[in-house]
Amino acid sequence: MAKKAEASSSADLLSTLGDFTSKENWDKFFSIRGSDDTFEWYAEWQFLKTPLISHLSSHTTTTTQTLDKSNSKSPPPSPSSLQILVPGCGNSKLSENVYDAGFQNITNIDFSKVVISDMLRRNIRSRPSMKWRVMDMTQMQFKDGIFDVVLDKGGLDALMEPELGPKLGTQYLAEVKRVLRTGGTFVCLTLAESHVLGLLFSKFRFGWKMNLHVVPSKPSNKPTFRTFMVIAEKDKLADSYQIKSSFEQASLDCDKNQSRGLFEALEAENKIRSECSPGSDILYSLKDLKLGAKGDLKKISLGRRFLLTLGEEGGSRFSYKAVILDAKKLADPFIYHCGVFIVPKVRAQEWLFSSEEGQWMVVESSKAARLIMVFLDARHTHASMDEIQKDLSPLVEDLAPGEHDDESKIPFMMASDGVKRRKVVHQVTSAMTGPITVEDVVYENVDGEDAGVTPSKELTFRRLTFERSVGLVQSEALVTREQTEKRKSNSAKSRKNGNQRSSDPKSILKVDHHYLASSYHTGIISGFMLAACNLESMASSGRTMKTVIIGLGAGLLPMFLRGCIPCLDIEVVELDPVIVTLARDYFTFTEDNQLKVHVVDGIKFIEDAATAASSSNETNIREKIDILIIDADSSDSSSGMTCPPEDFLEESFLLSVKKSLSSGGLFVINLVARSKAIRDMVVSKLKKVFVSLFYLQLEKDVNEVIFALSVDVPLKEENFPEAALQLQKLLKCTNPKRSQNISDAAKKIKCLN
Repeated sequence: MAKKAEASSSADLLSTLGDFTSKENWDKFFSIRGSDDTFEWYAEWQFLKTPLISHLSSHTTTTTQTLDKSNSKSPPPSPSSLQILVPGCGNSKLSENVYDAGFQNITNIDFSKVVISDMLRRNIRSRPSMKWRVMDMTQMQFKDGIFDVVLDKGGLDALMEPELGPKLGTQYLAEVKRVLRTGGTFVCLTLAESHVLGLLFSKFRFGWKMNLHVVPSKPSNKPTFRTFMVIAEKDKLADSYQIKSSFEQASLDCDKNQSRGLFEALEAENKIRSECSPGSDILYSLKDLKLGAKGDLKKISLGRRFLLTLGEEGGSRFSYKAVILDAKKLADPFIYHCGVFIVPKVRAQEWLFSSEEGQWMVVESSKAARLIMVFLDARHTHASMDEIQKDLSPLVEDLAPGEHDDESKIPFMMASDGVKRRKVVHQVTSAMTGPITVEDVVYENVDGEDAGVTPSKELTFRRLTFERSVGLVQSEALVTREQTEKRKSNSAKSRKNGNQRSSDPKSILKVDHHYLASSYHTGIISGFMLAACNLESMASSGRTMKTVIIGLGAGLLPMFLRGCIPCLDIEVVELDPVIVTLARDYFTFTEDNQLKVHVVDGIKFIEDAATAASSSNETNIREKIDILIIDADSSDSSSGMTCPPEDFLEESFLLSVKKSLSSGGLFVINLVARSKAIRDMVVSKLKKVFVSLFYLQLEKDVNEVIFALSVDVPLKEENFPEAALQLQKLLKCTNPKRSQNISDAAKKIKCLN
């Protein structure tokens, strides 16, 4: 009779339920069956009891151990206190059986008023603690995190009608995750069809520990569909864990298609999870984040950082690579709760934006509690910034933290060079340096000290840049516009017509070599204060100081030095002949008896100088270098150190430098490194060779100038103002303000202990 009743139930189900997700159909179904005619989808209690009760019992044990570790004074939970939710309960006897096993704090919900009324009448006396509520399982009316267990028997399977897609299943699982407390479990009894597992596994991918068990069944002569128990435990962390299975495929006695589909889904999901292992710097999608891949995005998590892709197919015009960074500390007030920082393609490889340390520096300077750094690439080349911002705006709204005014807008910032207008003067590709550009630019804002340099309202600067070091200006010169004289026209036609017209005057741009556009050049010269006594002695005796500069650039520093310190005998060492040509043709660099260029390798030049200086010959001793300046850039902008190249910091080279310097000789390095760790490494290397070290940190600039003396000289910072004044008197600048600027910088030099 039992088998006959079961067959009859199946027939009733097929005849009354056209749609498993229809409330009206279920009301009709339960009305036909009546309150006493229970319906079990699958997993009869005699087979389900042992694995399910075992899990519920272990749940109370685990919770007790957690309380012990936290020294909580709350009493350990008992089976009767375990908060259990049974969604889509129907008229199954599952809740009644669990209640009778000692777990009596059970809440049952179903959207059918008919079945809830029937179940309430059936249990109100025998099971008075059992709760029954009419409620849609996809829109639960419970507070967050109030249940220890959500027990689902066929509910998810019923929602996952293939024709309807995953919408209802997605809504339901989101509610399950919401109402479970941390440490709680979702117990899902399912036939494990591939489309169901595909949704279930993905929605519990991050922050959930999952186990898969097969529910025992009656012995059968032929393979049948089996019921599986999926257990997902809510973890404190948002990590991705491998799904564990308590059985092997070979030992699983069930329908072959069911077995194959299950293990294919399990293998595919575990492969994805292995790629999402803790510590791996993977690209998350917005879908992953909504699944909880990196925790609750509505809250700021100090120091949280992860990569992601923005823009889904059909949801936006472009896709983007981005990184989200939550500020490391909330001590200072933030201007923005959330900001977007756009990095153009040409700057994406710079250390400041490509390295984690650099990105945190951008976060700090942005004054944003959360910064979304978006990297543009070739896909965005032909789009305007307005189009990019319009495309990004709806995407980043989902990433903003919740603790802010809903009306506040998310600001867009950009890594810009501040150029208002630019004109490319010349472009060339060097075999050594790569693509090189000479351009004239007008900046959006000009420093106050520069504003009055020329009568023109706008200052024009000529810049030399290398594509390999985008964002770093190699050289920058102020150019002024000069008018050529008017020429009278003497053409026969003019004389015949009785007219004598003047041709239009022409203007040309001329580099001003009396002006230092780069603040670090001012910093380099300010360090000459450390050799002011030698400079004064040479100038008064008519002798010259041998000065070597490694790295020509546009030749602006040596040209300025030649004009303002006549006692210097300057030699510039440049490896790339193309650079020398550009300096001559576009920056009016010229050589004479006081200024020469050697197109050779800088390291070899110094090594040869050190070898020559080691001789006791008096002539060679006079050829020792008095001032040596390293002003060369690195070919690897992603290393974190843009200047100088690492080879110039090797101990062997630094020893050659020391040997090549005269007694009291000055060694100067232009250091461009945003990383404190790299800066400390540079200083450590210098300290192995030089005793007397000094530094100047330039304001509003990443450049730092480091100075070293060849011998240990007892210089004290309190004497620097006097030495700075001594240097200022030696400078022959056409504009006294230039001398003053150098002197002021010299007073800021500090001893490097």
